[in-house]
Amino acid sequence: MDTAAPRPIAETAERASPMMAQYVEIKAANPDCLLFYRMGDFYELFFDDAEVASRALGITLTKRGKHQGADI
Repeated sequence: MDTAAPRPIAETAERASPMMAQYVEIKAANPDCLLFYRMGDFYELFFDDAEVASRALGITLTKRGKHQGADI
C-alpha cells in the first residue's frame, strides 16, 4: 500500500464544475478515505484515489481527461 502523503488537488470551488466542486468539498472533509463518487449507474475514483485503488486492486487505471492540468 502507498504510504506517501497524497498530493493536494489544485482546485477551488469557484473554478470547478458543480460535480468537481462537490467532489473536492467531500474529499477535503475526508482526506484519509478513498472517495467513490457516483456518476450515473457507476462509482468512480479521481486523482490520487484512482491511482491508489488501481494499484491495490490490480485494475487498469483509465482517464476522463485533464482538469487544471491533472489527470482525472
